[in-house]
Amino acid sequence: MIDVVKNHVKTLFDEGKIKGFLALRSCEGNIVPHLYNGPEELNNGFSLGDAQAAGDSRYPLASVMMNILAEDPESAYGMLVRGCDDRALNELLRWNQIRSPERLIRVGIACPSELAMSHECRRPFPAEYIAGEKAEPASYLSVQEIQAKDLASRLEYWLKEFDRCIKCYGCRNVCPVCFCNVCTLEQDALIPTGELPPENPMFHLTRAVHMAGRCIDCNLCTEVCPAEIPLRTLYKGVAKIIEEEFGYVTGVEGEVKSPLNFLGPEPGHTSAND
Repeated sequence: MIDVVKNHVKTLFDEGKIKGFLALRSCEGNIVPHLYNGPEELNNGFSLGDAQAAGDSRYPLASVMMNILAEDPESAYGMLVRGCDDRALNELLRWNQIRSPERLIRVGIACPSELAMSHECRRPFPAEYIAGEKAEPASYLSVQEIQAKDLASRLEYWLKEFDRCIKCYGCRNVCPVCFCNVCTLEQDALIPTGELPPENPMFHLTRAVHMAGRCIDCNLCTEVCPAEIPLRTLYKGVAKIIEEEFGYVTGVEGEVKSPLNFLGPEPGHTSAND
C-alpha cells in the first residue's frame, strides 16, 4: 500500500500539481505530522500510520491543512486522507474554514477491517481512495449498550465517567472540527478556571452540544483522554440523535449543511420574517 501512495504523490509533485504534501512521518520511533516539500522527502520516514498500511497512529491532519491553506492562499497542497480525515475536511468546508477546496488534492487510503471494527467506524474509507480495501462499516454498538439502560442509570454512568476528568482540554485540542477562536470551555462564567474536576456535568455536556451536527466520529478524543473517558460514545450518541431527527449525517460530501449551522436573532429580538 505504501509504495502505491508514494508513487502517486511523487507524480503529483513531478506534474507540478502540489507545492507540498501533508501526511505522517516516522521520527525516532514516533509517528508525527509532516509537510513533505518535494518527492525526495518521501524516502525519509514516510508513513501511513503503520509500516505498510493505515495503522493505529493517527493525527488530526485536517486541522493542520486548514491552517496551511489559510497561510498560503495561492498554492495547492495534497493530503493523505482516511475516512475520518475525509469527513473532517468536508465539515470544515461546510463551516467555511476551508474556502478554496480546489487547492486541496486528497490522496485517500482505506483502513483495514480490523481497525475499522475496533473503532466502530461507520465509514472506514474516504469517498475516493487509491489503496486499501473497502471494509464493512461498524455499528452503534457502544451507544446501543448505554441507551439500553434506563434514564437514571445512564445519568449515573456518565456522571461517574465525567468525575475522572482532569480538564486537560486534550479532547478539544485534538478534535479536527474544533476551530473557534474563542472557546466556550475557557469562559470563566461557564467553566470556572482552576477547579478540578470541572463542574460535573457542565464541561462535557457543553462540549457534547457543540459536537452535535459536527462530530466526524474519528475517536481521537477517546484515544488522547488520560482519564479514559469514552467521549466518542457520548458524541456518537448525540450524532445519532441528529441523524434520526434531521436526517443529517456528518462529514458526508454534499451541499447540505448541519441543521445547527445557522445564526438566529439576538435574545430579545425578532427576525425580519416574524
